[in-house]
Amino acid sequence: MSVLACDLGGTRSKLGIVRDGRVLAQCIVPSNSNLGLAPLLPVLKAEWLRLLDKTGLRLSDCKGVGVSFPSLIDYPSGRILDAYGKFDDAMSIDLRAWSRAELGLPLAIENDARMACIGEWQHGAGKGSENLVMVTLGTGLGTCVIMEGRVLRGVHGQAGVLGGHLTMRYGGRACACGNIGCAEAEASSFSLADLATGHPGFLTSPLAHEPRIDFASVFRHAAAGDACALALRDHNLLVWSSLAVSLIHSYDPELLIFGGGIMASADVILPSLRQYVGRHAHTPWGQVRIEASALGDQAALVAAEWLLEEQSIHF
Repeated sequence: MSVLACDLGGTRSKLGIVRDGRVLAQCIVPSNSNLGLAPLLPVLKAEWLRLLDKTGLRLSDCKGVGVSFPSLIDYPSGRILDAYGKFDDAMSIDLRAWSRAELGLPLAIENDARMACIGEWQHGAGKGSENLVMVTLGTGLGTCVIMEGRVLRGVHGQAGVLGGHLTMRYGGRACACGNIGCAEAEASSFSLADLATGHPGFLTSPLAHEPRIDFASVFRHAAAGDACALALRDHNLLVWSSLAVSLIHSYDPELLIFGGGIMASADVILPSLRQYVGRHAHTPWGQVRIEASALGDQAALVAAEWLLEEQSIHF
């Protein structure tokens, strides 16, 4: 049977129909997360029904719904624990009850970084590995840990997913999580514009004329030799590499996967990560493999099947 899958994001949400580790059909809708989650739910239902019609399927051909959400989740109840500035009404919505009422299907929900990692573990770059860590580079920095073939969650659901909030710089930039000098505060799309404008060479850099400062423009201008862009690129590479070492020391993985939109520059990022980790990680048994995500934006969608099976005891 098929699964209705959704990867909710602050700006856009990806929906799909998944079966046997493949996305049969998918679409993207604006999230408008500032308006809350409730107005988006009828849109999700309508788009799923449209995708089902497109593939010649019906709701009765589906065994459930899998949702990826950018927050901490209470695993047994499926409740969203915090909004972190996105979908502020989400904590008051029982998505499992909504799915039963509107779709007649059980619903499983998990943190978005975990979902991306589960997808890679089951069907992508992590297939065949029982001990791996994934880092998602994007607006923020998400992480997930698979240890001895099990998803690490901890008592309150936050074990393994807060790697982006490990301290990388003592006395550094303030982070929205409350910590100081987090990897996310120091090296993410969220912090990039502030880092750029704060650089002494910014006003004479071609970055100052970009309509939007993003990692694509930073890597492009760095490749052309711009001093400001080079400094920004190297700063971010150092933070991500330092984070990689900390995650390796913490969780002892055999494989470290990096995903997210920033990995469009994998040809620069991966060699830098591998070189730094090779020099600084304490792994007397050998080298941790460092690879790019194989599934890209579809990783969290294909994880929906596995998650439904795992959470079925709580429905």
